[in-house]
Amino acid sequence: MKKGLLLSVVATGVIFAGGNIAPAAPVVQPTVAPAACDFYGSIGVRYEAYSDLNGDNLFNKDLNKAYMALVLGVEKDLGNGFGIGAELGAFKASNDLGKALKGEKAELSQLFVTYKTGNTTIKAGRQALPKSLSPWAWTDSTLGVKDTTFEGVVVVNTDVKDTVLVGAWIAKVGSGDTFVKVNGKDNKGLFAATAQYKGIADTTLTGSVYYITKPVKATTAWISAETKANGVDLGLQTVYAKASGSKATTAVAAYAGSTFGDVTAKLTAAYIKSGDITLAPTGTSAFWGNSFAAFGGNIDAEGSKQKIVRLDLGYKLPMGDIYGGVAYDKNSGGDFDKAVGARVGYNFKVSNVNAKVEYRYLKFTGSDFDAKQHRVRVQGVYKF
Repeated sequence: MKKGLLLSVVATGVIFAGGNIAPAAPVVQPTVAPAACDFYGSIGVRYEAYSDLNGDNLFNKDLNKAYMALVLGVEKDLGNGFGIGAELGAFKASNDLGKALKGEKAELSQLFVTYKTGNTTIKAGRQALPKSLSPWAWTDSTLGVKDTTFEGVVVVNTDVKDTVLVGAWIAKVGSGDTFVKVNGKDNKGLFAATAQYKGIADTTLTGSVYYITKPVKATTAWISAETKANGVDLGLQTVYAKASGSKATTAVAAYAGSTFGDVTAKLTAAYIKSGDITLAPTGTSAFWGNSFAAFGGNIDAEGSKQKIVRLDLGYKLPMGDIYGGVAYDKNSGGDFDKAVGARVGYNFKVSNVNAKVEYRYLKFTGSDFDAKQHRVRVQGVYKF
């Protein structure tokens, strides 16, 4: 089965959460809201300047994009272990900043019920899924507005010492007010399970399995090990993804990184043998080799073999941090033969506003595709 068809009938709804190129984040559990009502929200604005695919006309108004985002959420403890939560998000994109600032209608991104008993937490309804425990897909966001959320049930248990066990059943996946069933009319949903162990000093071991029965049977397995030795962060990840009647996708990635005073450095390398099933069913993959896509490139082209190398650097300042990176992607049998990417940016915070200024450069070369592009991004998100 071709990947495009598989995505249309299966991977559109193949969900759960995801890992990160960095050492594993603290465990994120479905939580019962604090006492009374806890309101939260954010307002985000972004302006991006794009060149054309020849690298020219960087600040041409017709090529630029402006974005406006608004988020408002609430959680409430109902007592006796029960809680509820809801979140609205509004997002608008335009070539004109003034039009983007007029906003868009709000859509319901989350509406859920939680229940906690002992060391077990259950969260049911439309919800965001955390990326710290599972890697096939998760809830990403743009300027605070969630790009994808899911309807289903997630159960987290911590009875076993130093271990987190997660089980999930997901029926629908979507964005805003548009949701689709994972399996179409015969909606048996997606089943996912994750186990994460932190009983070894400075080490995190994570394994995740996903299974779907219709319209085709599909299974993916992700295993990762992350540790710290002599001040160096090390990680190794392997992936296997297979659907009935299709070629399997396999991948392996590793990273090494460290901190030297105010300077951080991380080197990542990955190899992907892409079959008919994607590593990024909902738009973003937690596979560490997805690093090039973070620069705005592509990953996991059908039938391709990819070798990816990326170097990330950071420098901490009193008022923020400077970051940069370069990436190289050699792609055999995909849309391009090779690609290079580079970026440099500055993150800083003023009062409750998280701001960013970033420049990116991308170049693709190949027999059927040859392009280069410059991008400049300026954004700010105010949280309340």
